Amino acid sequence: MEIEVDIIEFRVPVENNKTLFIWDIQASFSEAHIYEALWSVYSAFGALYLVKVYPNAAVAMPGFYAMVKFYSFAHASKAQRATDKQCLFQNSPLKVRVSTKQNQAYLFGAKSLSHAKCQDLANHYLGFNGWSTRIVTLKDISKCTDVGWSLDSSSQEELLKYGCVVELTIPHHRVTCRGVGVAEDVVHLEKGPEEKLWKSSKVKKWAKDKAVVAAFEKVLLVVFGNGKIAVECRFDREEVLPDENVEGAIQVNDISWTEFEPDLGEEEDLPWDFTVDLSH
Repeated sequence: MEIEVDIIEFRVPVENNKTLFIWDIQASFSEAHIYEALWSVYSAFGALYLVKVYPNAAVAMPGFYAMVKFYSFAHASKAQRATDKQCLFQNSPLKVRVSTKQNQAYLFGAKSLSHAKCQDLANHYLGFNGWSTRIVTLKDISKCTDVGWSLDSSSQEELLKYGCVVELTIPHHRVTCRGVGVAEDVVHLEKGPEEKLWKSSKVKKWAKDKAVVAAFEKVLLVVFGNGKIAVECRFDREEVLPDENVEGAIQVNDISWTEFEPDLGEEEDLPWDFTVDLSH
């Protein structure tokens, strides 16, 4: 007897078999109502990365279509079989299909999850008390000679840059791994010391959040068909982080500020691919 196994990564799911397309949604509902209804229905099958709802094109009949993206292909497949040709929250049946074509935009590597979505995914599979993080070090690296950014001595701006090392622990599975995050911003000195204090706090938080995401990216959740979960941690052989003395252990790069912007509570606007599996 084959044992069904699913591998869950803490990255944006890009596989086509984790995406469901839903159409024939009635026009009598608002987009907000449809979103809530779809999330309620499909989250019962497993953790969701996102739900998107859009109105039909002007040349089509009034109504809506939607995309639901799971982290697990097994959950997506089960949801498709259970909800296709079912009315769910409306009076007429919905059509639900699995995407069959890989999105070309993501063939060069999946994006990182946001800090909030890493927490949500960990809570879903490991439980609220099934994991923890601690800051190993949080260091001001603004004055490092290799930060890759310089200002004129007469400038009224000052660079703030922090590096953070975070340790992620999953005690029930005896797994521990670390992540590194770096964040930066520029302070306009003419705005006074309060501006620097406020931005310092923000940059520290972004560096810490980025380190947490980096630690989660090393984790693989192995989910078996019977509901049991195994946890593995991937290690980079080139990454060396001392146990506690991390002085100088943070590699400082010229990293774009946009990589460390805070989570805004919005899912990424992923390109749509309407190639679907019509065999089910």
